[in-house]
Amino acid sequence: MANLAKITCIEDLRRIAKLKVPKMFYDYCDSGSWTESTYRSNESDFQKIKFRQRVAVNMEGRSLKTKMIGIDTAMPVAIAPTGLTGMQRADGEILAAKAAERFGIPFTLSTMSICSIEDVAAHTSAPFWFQLYVMRDKDYIERLIDRAKAANCSALMLTLDLQVLGQRHKDIKNGLSTPPKPTLVNLLNLALKPEWCWHMLQTKRRTFGNIVGHAKGVGDMSSLASWTAEQFDPTLSWDDVEWIKKKWGGKLIIKGIMDKEDALHAADCGADSIVVSNHGGRQLDGAPSTITVLPDIVEALNNHSGQTEVWLDGGIRSGQDVLRAIALGAKGTLIGRSFLYGLGAYGLDGVTRSLEIIANELDISMAFCGHTNINHVNKDILIMNR
Repeated sequence: MANLAKITCIEDLRRIAKLKVPKMFYDYCDSGSWTESTYRSNESDFQKIKFRQRVAVNMEGRSLKTKMIGIDTAMPVAIAPTGLTGMQRADGEILAAKAAERFGIPFTLSTMSICSIEDVAAHTSAPFWFQLYVMRDKDYIERLIDRAKAANCSALMLTLDLQVLGQRHKDIKNGLSTPPKPTLVNLLNLALKPEWCWHMLQTKRRTFGNIVGHAKGVGDMSSLASWTAEQFDPTLSWDDVEWIKKKWGGKLIIKGIMDKEDALHAADCGADSIVVSNHGGRQLDGAPSTITVLPDIVEALNNHSGQTEVWLDGGIRSGQDVLRAIALGAKGTLIGRSFLYGLGAYGLDGVTRSLEIIANELDISMAFCGHTNINHVNKDILIMNR
């Protein structure tokens, strides 16, 4: 086990992951669409929000424990669904799910994962969440939902902002594929990543485990690329959401909300929670950051019924970012790149270290703001409009 005591921030993990992970997969994680302006603002807009420091307050007995849709969590953070996680590190989804379970936070498996629903269920004991994309093949969607039920997934996270695919320049330039195509450039890059290659040789999980062998006509990689290009459904509507809600029958999280009108639609469709998310800046470049639209969406849902929780995704690189989101009304947050950097750097231990870093920063920053319980934090800890 690596000694990660001197890894003190998420940026440390990012730098190490960049050295260890093949370029096409690191770039897939660490990039946005078009000019990447939204990707960058997701991070930078957090830094504009300042804290009120308080003193002479009893800081003993602090607690980060809370609930997200009724599920106990060690802190208001869940691991977001991320595609190709098993290409940042071999068996990456399994490793991340194990780290989340041990830490006491929820893990979400992506439809576009390398390890399948069944793989993760077989290697963990805590129920995890499953993220669903809406495809044209409704029979495949029904079977995916049935598989998630069989795996005892405790919530379904429906992602709505991928009806069409945002253009990510780096993926095009790198010729992104899984596994990597044996081109000279790729082979030279892989030669510089011996640890990644060694781990990848130890596993058979090198393709999209939830799709290959499960979707009609997809028995190998040659047919997968055309299938995914054709299958994302541009006709997706709120009627589809209601159909999925009924088919699933359990707790429903709707991800990809950036507008208060859409938030109200989601609530009316029976969402237990919505995730304010712009897909990490990977879809509509030029959209605002998630933290800037959060307050209006929180207010709209509170005035509507107050029954649907609001979470935030995008740009979180520290416990301070989590604290800012909670102060502005979010009941929980999701992290993607922050755990992926840890995974690429050190596998399971790296994911654990990323969670430790965020929890430590959240705990100490909350104390400096005069609070000992994360559930009591509100916007009074922030200096607004200065």
